[in-house]
Parts: sequence; structure tokens; C-alpha cells
Amino acid sequence: MNKKLILTITGTAVAALVIGIGVGRLTQTSPESHNHGAEGSASSESADAAEPTIWTCSMHPQIQQPEPGDCPICGMDLIPLENDSGADDGPRTLSMSKSSRALADIQTTAVLKDYPEAEIRLVGKLDYDETLEKSLTARFPARIDELFVNFTGIPVAKGDHLAKVYSPDLLSAQRELLTSYRSDPNSSITRAARDKLRLWDLVPEQIDAIIESGEAKDHFILKAPIGGVVVAKHVKEGDYVKTGESLFKIVDLSRLWAYLDAYESDLPWLRYGQDVSFSVEAIPGETFHGQVAFIEPEVNRKTRTVPIRVNVPNPESKLKPGMFVRGIIASRLAEDGKVYAPELAGKWISPMHPEIVKDGPGQCDVCGMDLVRAEELGYVDNATEAAPIIVPTSAVLRTGKRAVVYVEKPNTERPTYEGREIVLGPRAGNHFLVISGLDAGERVVTNGAFKIDSALQIQAKPSMMNPEGGGPTPGHNHGGDASAGGQSQHEGMVMLEIEGDVAPQLIAPYLTMQSALAGDDLDAAKAQAKAMMKVTGHSGDLPALLHDMLAAETLDAFRIPHFKTLSNALIAAAKADPASLDSDFYVIHCPMANDNQGADWLQASKPLQNPYFGAMMIKCGEVKETITATESGHENHGQ
Repeated sequence: MNKKLILTITGTAVAALVIGIGVGRLTQTSPESHNHGAEGSASSESADAAEPTIWTCSMHPQIQQPEPGDCPICGMDLIPLENDSGADDGPRTLSMSKSSRALADIQTTAVLKDYPEAEIRLVGKLDYDETLEKSLTARFPARIDELFVNFTGIPVAKGDHLAKVYSPDLLSAQRELLTSYRSDPNSSITRAARDKLRLWDLVPEQIDAIIESGEAKDHFILKAPIGGVVVAKHVKEGDYVKTGESLFKIVDLSRLWAYLDAYESDLPWLRYGQDVSFSVEAIPGETFHGQVAFIEPEVNRKTRTVPIRVNVPNPESKLKPGMFVRGIIASRLAEDGKVYAPELAGKWISPMHPEIVKDGPGQCDVCGMDLVRAEELGYVDNATEAAPIIVPTSAVLRTGKRAVVYVEKPNTERPTYEGREIVLGPRAGNHFLVISGLDAGERVVTNGAFKIDSALQIQAKPSMMNPEGGGPTPGHNHGGDASAGGQSQHEGMVMLEIEGDVAPQLIAPYLTMQSALAGDDLDAAKAQAKAMMKVTGHSGDLPALLHDMLAAETLDAFRIPHFKTLSNALIAAAKADPASLDSDFYVIHCPMANDNQGADWLQASKPLQNPYFGAMMIKCGEVKETITATESGHENHGQ
């Protein structure tokens, strides 16, 4: 599964960005920058050529060095600290020299209007097509004298012999037919006698054979009404059956149903009739296709997923009911939440059988229902619907309440960037749909936006993290206050996004960090935070949390809330995709941690080692559940 995971973390995960605000910019400006005489009127080109004398970290502004190098806290490359903003800049605008832009590696890209494509990955299992199941029941009292199908799983064709039965009632009905036929072949009595046998599941050929022979037979052959596989056998030789008793169940496997689970966040991309490509482990390298035939109207309250049913053709019987499948739906979203599928523009689709698609109105070839326009099922016509505005995900800085991008202002003497809040739609691969706040053709910063945001904070201007602007919060404790349970003064909530392929890479350093905290070793725990940062990079909510860990001055500040937040994130990621795990993991709960509010952590083996109290209470806690590594991704066993 390549599903993304949205988690909530406390505002302290980004508090590192504002530490040292009172120290940074107020002391960075050289005396020459305040000279408003002839020297101050030097051209911007001369300013670009000036070599900065102070170097700082965009994540830790309190670090200031006279030479370039790496941040001693997080290892990021230091950037030049110089007075980039001009007097005419707006409240959320940053102007910098060309050399600063090059050193900060600022990159921009144009905002586009396009139909972004997202791949929705789903998992599930194959099952019978319920519409192709046939139950063969006794239409008259009989005795089973011989079974031709004497075990389940036998494939049969339509008309194959299933069993030989003896029935006095059937013998009497045959005699009635022969008597009436000899009297008058076309009489109403003869027609009634034929209909009686027909309703007892005798095929026309069998009825004609009785008339041709002129003799009533005491035994009768039951034949298969459809082709398929006998999946249930309810009788044995010698059994007496009554009218209505079930004899066999036959399923036609030429078409199957795939039941797939979709997350709530996937629903904007899913529509009836969409093509689904999927693979099965039994046939590697081969891709199969089906159509979405039904989307459940309710969300499963336990799994928070929506079941999707897909019609799957199976003409060669390669696929078997019960097989585990991994499906992909490639979907393009247009404005107003509609799906753009050019192959269905102007088409008419059967509302019961999505494989039936025609160029004009008519009836379904399978069920006879009237076809409906594709637009009525949530699709758009490219000729009438406009493409949405999209922006790369790397351009967006997000918090729990807002999203911010930095837009390059055109026609300026110096590179100038303006922060702007936008309203985001759903995510499509490496792009977000933008509902409002941007126009096509504008250029947004896709690399270096976090550095621009940090520079605005140093200048006490409005930014993503500090939307009101102004100086730092008095008495701000970057590492958290142990006496207050390690909580910072920032009580806002931030959304943390972890890609499916990132979490497994964090498990090993996390387990080492947990062991270090259990051993009360702060330096060893910080070393693992640095190791994690090599995987996550330095930009984003999770790296911000790791920066908070590196800045923590005490074990208590490191443990709560930072390690607790990281633990919750990895536990949720492991539960969401157990197939990515190499082994089983224990989720352990300490009820006394976090000011007796409780806190969880992960361990790969026993005995229990409490990372929140260390040697003080090393065995405090209990195993809450086990996350089992599995292919299906749905097996969590409570303890």
C-alpha cells in the first residue's frame, strides 16, 4: 500500500522555527546597511557581489557563524544571513539578492491548469459473482439412486448429468402426458401436462423423448441448468428429498467480483464504471482489468473504509475466488469534484453492468435497463468543463488550519517572494488541486519555501508558523518545560503527512531511540533523530518534529511530547500498512506517562523497557496489542 497517513501532532513540532528570533535579525545588519548617504545608494549589483559575513541555519536561527558549513544541531547547510528585505516590501514579502537566492537554492515553477492524475491503490479479494449463482432444488419428491457429481469442485457444462432419481410423482406425471397426447396431441390437457413437466425442470428434449418412446420411465436424469463449478452438494446416494430441498449449488466463474477497500480520502477519485487494473500473487507479471460496479453508500465504522465492488471478466478461468488482489484506479479530477475520463465523454453506460458502454441511448444488452449518460454518473465532458488549477505538493507549507505558498513577484529588480494563503482541494500524486488563492501562470516556490518562511519569522513578519507576525513569544522554551509535562506554549495542531515508503525506513532508528531512552541516554536518542533526518530531509512537519528533538535539553523534554508524538505516528503507520513490516511489533502503553494521561510506544521484542521513565520505572506498562506483519494489511490482534 502506498496509502498516505494523516496524523495530528502538537504545535511544538514546529516551534523550533521561531527560537532565537530576538537574537537573529536584530543583530545581523552591518553598520553599512544603515548608511543612507552616498554609499547607501550603491547599485543592487554591488550588493549582490558583497560576501556575507554571518552564516545561519534556516531551521535554527540561533546558530550564527562567520564561515559557511553545517548546522551543529541538525546538519543542514548554513545559509548567508544578510539584510535581504527592502523598505518597500509588504508584510508577507521577502526580497533577497541574487546571490542569496542561489545559495538558498530557491526554485520556482509555473501554476498550471490541468487534469492531474492520481493512482488510487486498493486491496481486497475475489469472490463469486452473486448474479451467476444457481441453486438446484427438488421440484418433486424423489429418491437419489445415483450421483454423477459426488464431490464439490467438479466443473460442469450446461446439460451435464448430475444425478439419477426415482420419483413416483414424476412417473404419474409422465403417464398423464402420454394419455392426453394419445387422445389429442393439441388439447389443453396435453399442454398442461407438458407445462407441468417443464416446471419440474425437464428440458424440452426430455419431454419429447418421453412422447417418442411412448413409455413412462421410472428414473429421471437431473441435468445442470448452467455451466460452472459445483460449489455445494447437499445430498448423498440413497437420500430421499422433499419438494424444495436444495440438491446442488453451481456457480459460473466466467465472471467474478472483486471486493476492494477504499479510504475515505479516496472517494473524490472513485466513480461507477471506472477501469480497475489489478494483479494477483498466483500469476505474477500479468495484469487484469475490471469495472467499478458498486460503491457502498456507507463507511465501515470500524475500518473507516468504503467497500468497492468490481466486475472482473474471467473467460479463461485463471482467477479463483478467494485470491488476494492489489488494484489500481488511475483517476483524473476536474472542477466541482467530477472525474475527467475522455474515453467516456458523450458515452452512455448501463447502470447495472458498467462493461456495457454505447455511443448513444439504448438498452443494456444484459439486463435491458435504459442506458444513462456518463455525465450523470459523475464524469465530465472535456468540451464543457474547465481543468482545475494545480500546484506541486513541494510548494505547499501546511498547518492544521491553513496552507501557504510563496509566489514569485514578477517585474522586480531583486528576486521577491510573497507569502499567500490558499485553499486546497484533494491531492493528486505530486500535485494539489487549488480551490482558491492562485491563478494559472503565476510562479510558486517549489524548493526553498521553508527557508523563506524562516527568514520572514526572523524579521518578525507574518509567516506560515507565525501568521500574525511580531516578535517571539516571551519566555519561549524550545525544548519544553519538564515541570509542565514537556508541553510548549504553542497549543496549535499541525497535520503530519507520512508517505507509505517512509515509515518502514524509520522503524530501525526508532527502536534504537526507544532503547536509548529506556537507558536514559539523551545523546544516543538524538543520534537516532539525526539518522531519521537522513530519510526525511529537513523540510516538512516530521523533520520539524525531529528538529525539536535535537533541540531538547533534557530527557523529559525529549520524551514528552516529542517521542510520544513520533510513537503515535509510527504506530498508526504500522497499523495502516502491516504488509510493509518485516516482523511483528508490540504496542505498549504506560498509564503513568504524560502526567498520568498515558502514552504508547513500539517494541519489536520483550522484555518491556519503558522509554518515558527509563531506570526509574523500566517495567511500567503493558502490551496493548500486537501489530502482525501480513500481506492483507488488516490483521491487528488485541492482547
